[in-house]
Amino acid sequence: MSKKSKRSTSQRRVASPSSVSTETVASVPVKPVAMRSSSQEFNPDYSYVISDLKRIGILAVSFIAILVVLSFILS
Repeated sequence: MSKKSKRSTSQRRVASPSSVSTETVASVPVKPVAMRSSSQEFNPDYSYVISDLKRIGILAVSFIAILVVLSFILS
């Protein structure tokens, strides 16, 4: 019977990055990067948000005014 010989970790062959062939890397097709044209600029319309914020501000001021008036009446 023959014994199996074990190799030590220092004797194992490990492929270094320099030994990897460049053919596999070069064969990957390069996809072009999509460029945004200047005619498609992002220009959102937030006019409805401004009107909602004005309405919220008016309601908040009116509720605080009502609370102040009620505090004088009830105390």
